[in-house]
Amino acid sequence: MKHVLIVFLFILCFSCKDVSSSDTSDFQLNPIALKYAKGFKISELGEHKVLEITRPWPNATMSNSYLILSPTSETKTNLIHNFDGTIIKPIEDIVVTSTTHIPSLELLQVEDKLIGFPETEYISSSKTRQRVDEGKLRDLGKNESINTEVLLELNPDVVVGFGVDGVNKTFETIRKTGVPVIYNGDWAEDNALAKAEWIKFFGVLFHKEREADSIFNSIEDNYLQAKSIADSSTSHPTVLSGALHKEVWYLPYGNSPEGQMLKDANVNYLWQNTVGTGSIGLSFETVYNVAKDADIWISPSYYSSYEQLKAANELYTNFEAFKSKSIYSFVNTTGDTGGVLYYELGICRPDLVLKDLIKIAHPTLLPEYELTFFKSLP
Repeated sequence: MKHVLIVFLFILCFSCKDVSSSDTSDFQLNPIALKYAKGFKISELGEHKVLEITRPWPNATMSNSYLILSPTSETKTNLIHNFDGTIIKPIEDIVVTSTTHIPSLELLQVEDKLIGFPETEYISSSKTRQRVDEGKLRDLGKNESINTEVLLELNPDVVVGFGVDGVNKTFETIRKTGVPVIYNGDWAEDNALAKAEWIKFFGVLFHKEREADSIFNSIEDNYLQAKSIADSSTSHPTVLSGALHKEVWYLPYGNSPEGQMLKDANVNYLWQNTVGTGSIGLSFETVYNVAKDADIWISPSYYSSYEQLKAANELYTNFEAFKSKSIYSFVNTTGDTGGVLYYELGICRPDLVLKDLIKIAHPTLLPEYELTFFKSLP
């Protein structure tokens, strides 16, 4: 009898292990290749998808993964506990927190799902502004301190947030109520096309992966075609960027997304060989000695006219680009309530940003193209 009991217990234990093994054997992630983006990953898990955020902000040491259940699935999965959050039904209501998220929603034709946004006055898109005016999109207060009471009243299926250098306490409060919060790190990518590829992030959330792929491929093709056209130019105008802020002149590194786009526009950006993260901080004298004769000056900080530049610092008038009226900025292209279009659409449409730069530097190469973001300073 003792031997029979031992055999029985052995069989029971072996059977329990088999059940446990079969319960987790489906946990086989099949990655879906991304072309440029490094801040997120998409994988297949049977009929479901897994969205992993690996770089929500620069130098992030955390990552989060979310299970996106198939909209046609009628079965419950026992794998929910393996993830930081789960989207258990097709999204009907979403809250996003950066204007850079809005173009992706519109391109995927799901902007009607957006029900809440902090500081709606910064939204430039006329389509989404109309939803604000019609009361279909609630203002959630300041981005730094979202009105959680209003947000929880809206009860969205998911909140898409962003963090600059760490976890947002407001988002953690929202997460504890059961509303999934997913960090979007599009802005932290080090490549313009990588930023644009984050449309696939929204594609997997809304089960519109094919549409997102098609839209991104079109943007990529447009970008590479524009680059190829710029490569044909034999002229390489010299370019200066930025302006003083509290006695420090900030301009992009050569390996930054902005620096890379200037390179792809086939111009001689005067700091194109610099490498780093963030922005270069230089003295006025250093910048002037290098760029006083630059052919073109782009993005002179927030200054929107030659008068503003002159009033801020008379020394700006000594640059050749100032004298020849060859300064271009995107700050004057705004929506009805003053939101700057570049800050909203620029990340999603680097092909248009590149075409702007090419049109400015090589006007004859794109004769039919009209500037989208940049304008000559008045």
